[in-house]
Amino acid sequence: MSQKPTDAAARRALLLNLSPWLFFVGLILLWELVCRVFELPTYVLPAPSEIGKAFFDVEFSRWMMHLWATLRVALMGFALSIVISIPLAIAMMRSEFLSRTLYPMLVVVQSTPVVAVAPLIIVMMGSDDPSRVLITCLLTFFPLVVSTATGINETPAELIELSRSLDAPTRRETWQIRIPYAIPHIFSGLKVAITLAIIGAVVAEFVAAEEGLGYFIQFSTSFFKIPQAFAGLFFLAIVSLLLFKSVQWTQQIFFAWSLPKKK
Repeated sequence: MSQKPTDAAARRALLLNLSPWLFFVGLILLWELVCRVFELPTYVLPAPSEIGKAFFDVEFSRWMMHLWATLRVALMGFALSIVISIPLAIAMMRSEFLSRTLYPMLVVVQSTPVVAVAPLIIVMMGSDDPSRVLITCLLTFFPLVVSTATGINETPAELIELSRSLDAPTRRETWQIRIPYAIPHIFSGLKVAITLAIIGAVVAEFVAAEEGLGYFIQFSTSFFKIPQAFAGLFFLAIVSLLLFKSVQWTQQIFFAWSLPKKK
């Protein structure tokens, strides 16, 4: 009697795990069918088979060159945003003056379109990696600041009062009480920031670059190689997904205690 519910639960869990893949495969098949039935020209909407052919027509070494150029900038910008954001959030938490002064400025920076700022940065700093890393950092650091500050401020008040009643130094209160409670929020910000890092790197490549997946997509569209541009776009999406999952796996392996308990 107990075996049937167990089997049903296992099938339901398997279906739940496979559902994203089944949806993706169904979407690709529908896309291919629409392109074939309506005979859509490739410059309007290429079929998935045409995109796959265009992907393999490009040399593997060329893909790796463009991938490394984008990854290099994205990861350096992501790392720089971590180095800036977490100490800044801690400083804002400790000082109400800093919080009131800096937060409006951060909102202004985040509200300014990076696409509008990027050409100015390129003009002032040149078209090398430092300018592209700065553009990426501008796009990624705000979610990290907000998520870290939110997590720090949500530390239970009774723990803070207990720490202060024991005359614990501020440094110890921050790193042993507040930061552990902020870890789930920090990883939420990291997941957003890592995908924004790819977007920032691509925006920088659109403005000024001679290599990178963003440059490759722009180059392909300028010569009306639309299937090739779609191939670059899908490759970029896969890279973004893998980076997102890498942050997720890091939390699961090293900070499993910070994950919500499964019901």
